[in-house]
Amino acid sequence: MTTIMRKSVLGIAGLAFAGGIFAGPATNAEAAPVEAVKPVAMAQADKPGVDKAKLIPHGVQGEQSRIDLGDEQVDNVKAIIAATKKSGMDERAAVVAIATALQESKLENLGHLGDRNDHDSQGLFQQRPSSGWGTVEQITDPEYSTMAFLKGLKQVDGWQDMPLTKAAQTVQVSAYPFHYAQWEQQAADLVAEHWNS
Repeated sequence: MTTIMRKSVLGIAGLAFAGGIFAGPATNAEAAPVEAVKPVAMAQADKPGVDKAKLIPHGVQGEQSRIDLGDEQVDNVKAIIAATKKSGMDERAAVVAIATALQESKLENLGHLGDRNDHDSQGLFQQRPSSGWGTVEQITDPEYSTMAFLKGLKQVDGWQDMPLTKAAQTVQVSAYPFHYAQWEQQAADLVAEHWNS
C-alpha cells in the first residue's frame, strides 16, 4: 500500500509538474504581446525633441496671437519646415519663417485677391513678382516661396541674434514691422510639434 501510495503521489506530482511546464509558456505567450507593446510606446515618448531654448532665444515680444489651423495650413507648416531643412537652416529659421507666414497669410497659400490684394502680393509670404521674388507660379509654391524667404534671411547679418520681428522685417520690408512678433509663440509651438515628425 505504501508503494502504491508513493507511486500515486509521485504520479500526481509529475502531472502537476508537466502541466505547469505546458501551461506556463501558454500563459507567458499571452502576456508577451503586452510586454512587446510597452517598449514601442516608450520609444515614441522618447522621440528626440527640439531644444525649445533655440526656438525663442530672446523671449516673445508683446501680446501673442493664436489661430486654429486647418489641414491645408498644417501642410504649409510642414512644407516650410521641409524647405528650412533643405536650405540647411535650423529650427529658429523655421520659427521666423512660420511667424512671418502667419502674419502675412495666416499660413494660407493666397492667390490674387482682386481689390483686396496688396499690390501683386501672393503666396504664404505675400511676396510680389514686381519686386523680384519670382513668378506668380513660383511664389505660390510653398517650397519655392520659403526658400526665397530664407535666402533673404541668410543675407541679414546676425539674424540669429535679432528679435524675430526685426529679422522678419529686414527680409519682408512690411508697412507693419512689429506685427510679426505676435506669432512667435505659435510658430515655436508648431516647429516643436512638426520638426521631427
